[in-house]
Amino acid sequence: MATIQDVAKAAGVSAMTVSNVINGHPNVRPATRDRVLAAMTRLDYRVNVAARNLRKGRTGTICLAVPEINRPYYGRLAASIIAAADRHGLGVGIEQTGARRENELAALSLSRNRLYDGLILSTVEMGPADVEALEVDHPVVLLGERIFGGPVDHVAMPNEAASEAATRHLVERGCRRIALVCGRLGSEADVSSLRHAGYLRALAAAGLAAGPELVITAESLTMQEAAHRVRERLADGLDVDGVFCVTDTVAMGVLRALADVGLRVPERVKVIGFDNVDESAYLVPSLSTVDPDHDLMAERAVALLAARIGRAGPGPEREEFIGPFRLVVRESTGG
Repeated sequence: MATIQDVAKAAGVSAMTVSNVINGHPNVRPATRDRVLAAMTRLDYRVNVAARNLRKGRTGTICLAVPEINRPYYGRLAASIIAAADRHGLGVGIEQTGARRENELAALSLSRNRLYDGLILSTVEMGPADVEALEVDHPVVLLGERIFGGPVDHVAMPNEAASEAATRHLVERGCRRIALVCGRLGSEADVSSLRHAGYLRALAAAGLAAGPELVITAESLTMQEAAHRVRERLADGLDVDGVFCVTDTVAMGVLRALADVGLRVPERVKVIGFDNVDESAYLVPSLSTVDPDHDLMAERAVALLAARIGRAGPGPEREEFIGPFRLVVRESTGG
Protein backbone atom coordinates (compact mmCIF):
# COMPACT_ATOMS: atom_id res chain seq x y z
CA MET A 1 0.00 0.00 0.00
CA ALA A 2 1.39 3.40 -1.00
CA THR A 3 2.36 5.83 1.75
CA ILE A 4 2.31 9.61 1.84
CA GLN A 5 6.10 9.54 1.38
CA ASP A 6 5.67 7.47 -1.80
CA VAL A 7 3.25 10.06 -3.18
CA ALA A 8 5.62 12.89 -2.26
CA LYS A 9 8.54 11.21 -4.05
CA ALA A 10 6.44 10.48 -7.17
CA ALA A 11 5.16 14.05 -7.33
CA GLY A 12 8.53 15.63 -6.53
CA VAL A 13 7.24 17.48 -3.47
CA SER A 14 7.50 17.22 0.31
CA ALA A 15 5.26 15.02 2.46
CA MET A 16 3.91 18.23 4.01
CA THR A 17 2.76 19.43 0.58
CA VAL A 18 0.96 16.13 0.00
CA SER A 19 -0.71 16.54 3.42
CA ASN A 20 -1.78 20.07 2.48
CA VAL A 21 -3.36 18.78 -0.73
CA ILE A 22 -5.20 16.00 1.11
CA ASN A 23 -6.56 18.47 3.67
CA GLY A 24 -7.55 21.08 1.08
CA HIS A 25 -5.08 23.72 2.23
CA PRO A 26 -5.61 26.89 0.15
CA ASN A 27 -1.93 27.90 -0.30
CA VAL A 28 -1.02 25.02 -2.64
CA ARG A 29 -0.49 26.10 -6.24
CA PRO A 30 -2.96 24.54 -8.71
CA ALA A 31 -0.17 22.92 -10.76
CA THR A 32 1.34 21.36 -7.65
CA ARG A 33 -2.08 20.13 -6.49
CA ASP A 34 -2.71 18.53 -9.89
CA ARG A 35 0.69 16.81 -9.79
CA VAL A 36 0.04 15.42 -6.31
CA LEU A 37 -3.46 14.22 -7.21
CA ALA A 38 -2.11 12.51 -10.33
CA ALA A 39 0.53 10.74 -8.23
CA MET A 40 -2.12 9.64 -5.73
CA THR A 41 -4.22 8.18 -8.56
CA ARG A 42 -1.24 6.47 -10.20
CA LEU A 43 -0.13 4.87 -6.89
CA ASP A 44 -3.73 4.09 -5.83
CA TYR A 45 -3.07 5.99 -2.59
CA ARG A 46 -5.90 5.86 -0.03
CA VAL A 47 -6.20 8.31 2.84
CA ASN A 48 -6.25 6.48 6.18
CA VAL A 49 -9.25 8.28 7.62
CA ALA A 50 -9.16 6.40 10.91
CA ALA A 51 -5.54 7.32 11.57
CA ARG A 52 -6.14 10.93 10.61
CA ASN A 53 -9.12 11.17 12.93
CA LEU A 54 -7.19 9.61 15.80
CA ARG A 55 -4.40 12.18 15.34
CA LYS A 56 -7.05 14.86 15.69
CA GLY A 57 -8.45 13.17 18.78
CA ARG A 58 -11.55 12.03 16.90
CA THR A 59 -12.79 8.80 15.38
CA GLY A 60 -15.62 10.11 13.22
CA THR A 61 -17.98 7.66 14.93
CA ILE A 62 -20.72 8.25 17.48
CA CYS A 63 -22.59 5.71 19.58
CA LEU A 64 -26.34 5.16 19.75
CA ALA A 65 -27.37 3.19 22.83
CA VAL A 66 -30.96 1.90 22.80
CA PRO A 67 -32.89 -0.55 25.01
CA GLU A 68 -33.70 -3.11 22.31
CA ILE A 69 -32.79 -2.98 18.66
CA ASN A 70 -35.41 -5.56 17.62
CA ARG A 71 -38.41 -3.37 18.52
CA PRO A 72 -39.99 -1.56 15.54
CA TYR A 73 -39.65 1.85 17.20
CA TYR A 74 -35.95 1.50 18.01
CA GLY A 75 -35.18 0.09 14.58
CA ARG A 76 -36.89 3.14 13.05
CA LEU A 77 -34.97 5.45 15.40
CA ALA A 78 -31.63 3.82 14.55
CA ALA A 79 -32.25 4.20 10.81
CA SER A 80 -33.04 7.90 11.25
CA ILE A 81 -29.98 8.49 13.45
CA ILE A 82 -27.70 6.74 10.92
CA ALA A 83 -29.09 8.85 8.06
CA ALA A 84 -28.69 12.08 10.05
CA ALA A 85 -25.17 11.15 11.15
CA ASP A 86 -24.17 10.46 7.54
CA ARG A 87 -25.23 14.00 6.62
CA HIS A 88 -22.86 15.25 9.32
CA GLY A 89 -20.01 13.03 8.12
CA LEU A 90 -20.27 10.67 11.08
CA GLY A 91 -20.57 6.89 11.40
CA VAL A 92 -22.72 5.23 14.04
CA GLY A 93 -22.02 2.30 16.36
CA ILE A 94 -25.08 0.78 18.03
CA GLU A 95 -25.19 -0.73 21.51
CA GLN A 96 -28.11 -2.42 23.27
CA THR A 97 -28.74 -1.70 26.96
CA GLY A 98 -31.51 -4.26 27.46
CA ALA A 99 -33.59 -1.58 29.24
CA ARG A 100 -31.41 -2.04 32.33
CA ARG A 101 -30.23 0.89 34.42
CA GLU A 102 -26.73 -0.49 34.98
CA ASN A 103 -26.24 -0.88 31.22
CA GLU A 104 -27.44 2.66 30.54
CA LEU A 105 -24.94 3.95 33.12
CA ALA A 106 -22.23 1.77 31.58
CA ALA A 107 -22.90 3.26 28.15
CA LEU A 108 -22.17 6.68 29.61
CA SER A 109 -18.90 5.68 31.20
CA LEU A 110 -17.60 3.38 28.46
CA SER A 111 -18.45 5.27 25.28
CA ARG A 112 -15.20 7.28 25.39
CA ASN A 113 -13.11 4.16 26.02
CA ARG A 114 -14.65 2.53 22.95
CA LEU A 115 -13.37 5.36 20.75
CA TYR A 116 -16.68 7.10 20.11
CA ASP A 117 -16.72 10.87 19.70
CA GLY A 118 -20.05 11.16 21.49
CA LEU A 119 -23.10 9.28 22.71
CA ILE A 120 -26.82 9.43 21.98
CA LEU A 121 -28.46 7.56 24.85
CA SER A 122 -32.10 6.45 24.89
CA THR A 123 -32.98 5.91 28.54
CA VAL A 124 -35.86 3.95 30.04
CA GLU A 125 -34.50 3.09 33.49
CA MET A 126 -32.21 5.93 34.49
CA GLY A 127 -34.11 8.62 36.37
CA PRO A 128 -33.69 11.99 38.12
CA ALA A 129 -31.54 10.37 40.82
CA ASP A 130 -28.96 9.58 38.12
CA VAL A 131 -28.46 13.14 36.90
CA GLU A 132 -24.93 13.35 38.35
CA ALA A 133 -23.91 10.40 36.18
CA LEU A 134 -24.47 12.63 33.14
CA GLU A 135 -21.55 14.86 34.21
CA VAL A 136 -19.09 13.27 31.78
CA ASP A 137 -16.16 14.66 29.79
CA HIS A 138 -17.51 13.77 26.36
CA PRO A 139 -20.58 14.93 24.37
CA VAL A 140 -23.89 13.25 25.26
CA VAL A 141 -27.42 13.77 23.98
CA LEU A 142 -30.22 12.15 25.92
CA LEU A 143 -33.37 10.74 24.32
CA GLY A 144 -36.51 9.87 26.24
CA GLU A 145 -38.82 11.00 28.98
CA ARG A 146 -37.06 9.99 32.17
CA ILE A 147 -34.71 12.93 32.79
CA PHE A 148 -35.55 16.58 32.16
CA GLY A 149 -33.35 19.45 33.30
CA GLY A 150 -30.09 17.47 33.34
CA PRO A 151 -26.64 18.78 32.35
CA VAL A 152 -26.71 17.48 28.76
CA ASP A 153 -28.77 18.18 25.64
CA HIS A 154 -32.12 16.38 25.67
CA VAL A 155 -34.47 15.49 22.81
CA ALA A 156 -37.95 14.26 23.74
CA MET A 157 -41.34 13.55 22.21
CA PRO A 158 -44.41 15.72 22.79
CA ASN A 159 -45.89 12.96 24.93
CA GLU A 160 -48.71 14.72 26.78
CA ALA A 161 -49.92 16.96 23.95
CA ALA A 162 -49.81 14.16 21.37
CA SER A 163 -51.58 11.68 23.67
CA GLU A 164 -54.27 14.23 24.41
CA ALA A 165 -54.77 14.74 20.65
CA ALA A 166 -54.91 10.98 20.02
CA THR A 167 -57.52 10.46 22.74
CA ARG A 168 -59.50 13.47 21.54
CA HIS A 169 -59.52 11.93 18.07
CA LEU A 170 -61.25 8.85 19.51
CA VAL A 171 -63.79 11.10 21.22
CA GLU A 172 -64.45 12.92 17.96
CA ARG A 173 -65.02 9.55 16.27
CA GLY A 174 -67.82 8.82 18.73
CA CYS A 175 -66.00 6.78 21.42
CA ARG A 176 -67.33 7.16 24.98
CA ARG A 177 -65.66 4.27 26.84
CA ILE A 178 -61.99 4.75 26.01
CA ALA A 179 -59.37 2.45 27.50
CA LEU A 180 -55.66 3.13 27.84
CA VAL A 181 -53.12 0.32 27.43
CA CYS A 182 -49.83 1.29 29.06
CA GLY A 183 -47.03 0.11 31.33
CA ARG A 184 -47.06 0.37 35.10
CA LEU A 185 -47.77 3.90 36.30
CA GLY A 186 -45.36 5.29 38.88
CA SER A 187 -44.44 8.63 40.37
CA GLU A 188 -41.57 9.31 37.93
CA ALA A 189 -42.02 10.55 34.38
CA ASP A 190 -41.86 7.90 31.69
CA VAL A 191 -43.67 7.00 28.47
CA SER A 192 -46.68 5.53 30.26
CA SER A 193 -47.15 8.23 32.90
CA LEU A 194 -46.79 11.14 30.48
CA ARG A 195 -49.13 9.62 27.89
CA HIS A 196 -51.57 8.68 30.66
CA ALA A 197 -51.63 12.38 31.67
CA GLY A 198 -52.53 13.42 28.11
CA TYR A 199 -55.21 10.74 27.95
CA LEU A 200 -56.77 12.00 31.20
CA ARG A 201 -56.77 15.60 29.97
CA ALA A 202 -58.67 14.68 26.82
CA LEU A 203 -61.27 12.68 28.75
CA ALA A 204 -61.74 15.50 31.26
CA ALA A 205 -62.18 18.04 28.46
CA ALA A 206 -64.86 15.83 26.92
CA GLY A 207 -66.60 15.17 30.25
CA LEU A 208 -66.01 11.42 29.94
CA ALA A 209 -65.30 8.85 32.63
CA ALA A 210 -61.67 8.11 33.42
CA GLY A 211 -62.06 5.32 35.94
CA PRO A 212 -59.16 3.02 36.84
CA GLU A 213 -61.00 0.08 35.27
CA LEU A 214 -60.26 1.66 31.88
CA VAL A 215 -56.49 1.54 32.40
CA ILE A 216 -55.06 -1.79 31.21
CA THR A 217 -51.57 -2.29 32.59
CA ALA A 218 -49.02 -4.41 30.76
CA GLU A 219 -45.90 -5.62 32.56
CA SER A 220 -43.89 -4.94 29.41
CA LEU A 221 -44.77 -2.92 26.33
CA THR A 222 -44.74 -5.88 23.96
CA MET A 223 -47.34 -7.22 21.52
CA GLN A 224 -47.62 -10.46 23.47
CA GLU A 225 -48.17 -8.85 26.85
CA ALA A 226 -50.63 -6.27 25.51
CA ALA A 227 -52.68 -8.96 23.76
CA HIS A 228 -52.72 -11.12 26.89
CA ARG A 229 -53.82 -8.29 29.20
CA VAL A 230 -56.55 -7.05 26.86
CA ARG A 231 -57.98 -10.54 26.35
CA GLU A 232 -57.92 -11.01 30.12
CA ARG A 233 -59.77 -7.76 30.83
CA LEU A 234 -62.35 -8.34 28.09
CA ALA A 235 -63.03 -11.81 29.50
CA ASP A 236 -63.68 -10.13 32.87
CA GLY A 237 -66.41 -8.03 31.28
CA LEU A 238 -64.65 -4.77 30.39
CA ASP A 239 -66.72 -2.87 27.83
CA VAL A 240 -64.91 -0.33 25.64
CA ASP A 241 -65.45 1.31 22.28
CA GLY A 242 -62.06 2.97 21.93
CA VAL A 243 -58.47 2.16 22.92
CA PHE A 244 -55.46 4.47 23.07
CA CYS A 245 -52.22 2.50 23.11
CA VAL A 246 -49.00 4.13 24.35
CA THR A 247 -46.98 2.60 21.48
CA ASP A 248 -47.71 1.08 18.09
CA THR A 249 -46.17 -2.18 19.29
CA VAL A 250 -48.76 -2.30 22.08
CA ALA A 251 -51.49 -1.45 19.55
CA MET A 252 -50.51 -4.44 17.40
CA GLY A 253 -51.12 -6.72 20.37
CA VAL A 254 -54.43 -5.00 21.10
CA LEU A 255 -55.63 -5.50 17.51
CA ARG A 256 -54.81 -9.20 17.83
CA ALA A 257 -56.71 -9.49 21.10
CA LEU A 258 -59.80 -7.75 19.72
CA ALA A 259 -59.79 -10.01 16.67
CA ASP A 260 -59.46 -13.07 18.90
CA VAL A 261 -62.67 -12.21 20.79
CA GLY A 262 -64.62 -11.16 17.68
CA LEU A 263 -64.67 -7.37 18.25
CA ARG A 264 -64.33 -5.73 14.85
CA VAL A 265 -62.09 -2.71 14.39
CA PRO A 266 -63.16 0.02 13.78
CA GLU A 267 -66.87 -0.91 13.69
CA ARG A 268 -67.08 -2.01 17.33
CA VAL A 269 -63.84 -0.67 18.82
CA LYS A 270 -61.57 2.05 17.48
CA VAL A 271 -57.82 1.85 18.16
CA ILE A 272 -55.02 4.41 17.93
CA GLY A 273 -51.31 3.99 18.68
CA PHE A 274 -48.23 6.16 19.06
CA ASP A 275 -44.93 6.19 17.05
CA ASN A 276 -46.01 5.67 13.42
CA VAL A 277 -43.62 2.79 12.84
CA ASP A 278 -43.54 1.57 9.24
CA GLU A 279 -45.50 -1.60 10.05
CA SER A 280 -48.53 0.39 11.26
CA ALA A 281 -49.54 1.29 7.70
CA TYR A 282 -49.65 -2.39 6.63
CA LEU A 283 -51.74 -3.93 9.40
CA VAL A 284 -55.31 -5.04 8.74
CA PRO A 285 -56.89 -2.70 9.56
CA SER A 286 -54.13 -0.14 9.12
CA LEU A 287 -53.35 1.62 12.39
CA SER A 288 -54.13 5.24 13.20
CA THR A 289 -51.23 6.66 15.18
CA VAL A 290 -49.23 9.65 16.40
CA ASP A 291 -46.31 10.55 14.15
CA PRO A 292 -43.65 12.29 16.31
CA ASP A 293 -41.43 13.03 13.28
CA HIS A 294 -38.60 10.59 13.95
CA ASP A 295 -36.41 12.10 11.24
CA LEU A 296 -36.57 15.60 12.73
CA MET A 297 -35.82 14.30 16.24
CA ALA A 298 -32.88 12.27 14.93
CA GLU A 299 -31.51 15.22 12.99
CA ARG A 300 -31.78 17.45 16.06
CA ALA A 301 -30.06 14.91 18.30
CA VAL A 302 -27.17 14.38 15.87
CA ALA A 303 -26.81 18.11 15.18
CA LEU A 304 -26.59 18.87 18.90
CA LEU A 305 -23.98 16.15 19.36
CA ALA A 306 -21.97 17.19 16.29
CA ALA A 307 -21.92 20.81 17.51
CA ARG A 308 -20.16 19.72 20.70
CA ILE A 309 -17.71 17.21 19.24
CA GLY A 310 -14.20 18.63 19.12
CA ARG A 311 -15.24 21.88 20.81
CA ALA A 312 -12.69 23.17 23.29
CA GLY A 313 -14.00 24.82 26.44
CA PRO A 314 -17.66 25.44 27.31
CA GLY A 315 -20.08 25.12 24.46
CA PRO A 316 -23.52 26.66 23.94
CA GLU A 317 -26.18 26.39 26.61
CA ARG A 318 -27.70 22.93 26.87
CA GLU A 319 -30.89 22.50 24.85
CA GLU A 320 -34.18 20.83 25.74
CA PHE A 321 -35.89 20.02 22.45
CA ILE A 322 -39.43 18.67 22.31
CA GLY A 323 -40.43 17.75 18.80
CA PRO A 324 -43.68 18.35 16.93
CA PHE A 325 -46.26 15.71 16.04
CA ARG A 326 -49.17 14.98 13.73
CA LEU A 327 -51.99 12.47 13.79
CA VAL A 328 -52.02 9.88 11.01
CA VAL A 329 -55.61 8.71 10.62
CA ARG A 330 -56.06 5.26 9.10
CA GLU A 331 -58.59 2.44 9.07
CA SER A 332 -58.45 1.50 12.77
CA THR A 333 -60.36 4.67 13.70
CA GLY A 334 -62.52 4.77 10.59
CA GLY A 335 -60.14 6.82 8.47
